[in-house]
Amino acid sequence: MAAVQLNGIYKRYGETQVVHGVDLDIEDGEFVVLVGPSGCGKTTLMRMIAGLEDISGGDLTIGGTRANALPPQQRNISMVFQSYALYPHLSVYDNIAFGPRIRKEREDGFKPRIEAAAKMLNLSNYLDRLPRALSGGQRQRVAMGRAVVREPSLFLFDEPLSNLDAKLRVQMRTEIKALHQRLRNTVVYVTHDQIEAMTMADRIVVMNSGRIEQIGRPLDLYDKPGNLFVASFLGSPSMNFVAGTVVSDARGTALVLDDGVRIAIPEGRAEQGARVTLGIRPEHIETGNGEAPFTVEVIEPTGAETHLYGKIGGNSWCVTTRARPGIEPGQRMALGLPLAHLHLFDTESGKRLDG
Repeated sequence: MAAVQLNGIYKRYGETQVVHGVDLDIEDGEFVVLVGPSGCGKTTLMRMIAGLEDISGGDLTIGGTRANALPPQQRNISMVFQSYALYPHLSVYDNIAFGPRIRKEREDGFKPRIEAAAKMLNLSNYLDRLPRALSGGQRQRVAMGRAVVREPSLFLFDEPLSNLDAKLRVQMRTEIKALHQRLRNTVVYVTHDQIEAMTMADRIVVMNSGRIEQIGRPLDLYDKPGNLFVASFLGSPSMNFVAGTVVSDARGTALVLDDGVRIAIPEGRAEQGARVTLGIRPEHIETGNGEAPFTVEVIEPTGAETHLYGKIGGNSWCVTTRARPGIEPGQRMALGLPLAHLHLFDTESGKRLDG
């Protein structure tokens, strides 16, 4: 196993810089997920760790060794790609054995490792099959088995589940997490799916435009996002936002929206007259008595929950309730916004106002 340190890592293609001075310490045995929208630099960062992209500047250390100039085969890593990258003419066994054979290992030395990996990944009954006879989930298990047999100190996963259907993605993310709990190798996992990040990571690294926006444990980032980008990216449905001006008077401290709607906010979080964006997650909104006028436009029942879509202050909002309210499109509601669940951000900078 290996700890990984990135100090001031950046990547430049000609005059275009795509990764900007990334600092990140990954502990030995930790499962870290790099998450962000397409084009944010997360895959480029992983490919620099793997040695598939040159590092333009900064220092990469793997297991205490500076790895900037090390070729990929000397970094003791295994990488699982978005595409399964299996050899179609080789059986499952031979696909998994390909790496050890290239390294000229003895068959009697690596065969027990293949059998153990196949048992762990529920592939024992498929070792004689060709990839075309396997489901998508089984092919991804073969790719994982090939990585496991190498016995690396560091696993790299580059959006490995994006080609699978929704049900298989749920199953496979559980299996990958269970695999990590058994092996305790260091894992760096790239995805654009924030649900994968929330459910799998020990820590999440949220990236945007080649920079790290925030690092932390999943629920810490969910409960206390450091800025508007993180707040909007994590959570499904996304956090609701509305901007206004802070007013303090005899009635207390409130955010007054541009259309005159007044929403009470905690005292001491923002100065009088400041331009502030209020955020609240859909599941924290109360559908009983409240002060925020909301007109229901769309009702989306999912079974366990019901999502109500409409607008407040010209902004589209979603309200999530586990009840099954008898509400029709066009109905007006007064929403309750509990002070304990309000997030406040500086509208101009996007930074969180502490609290």
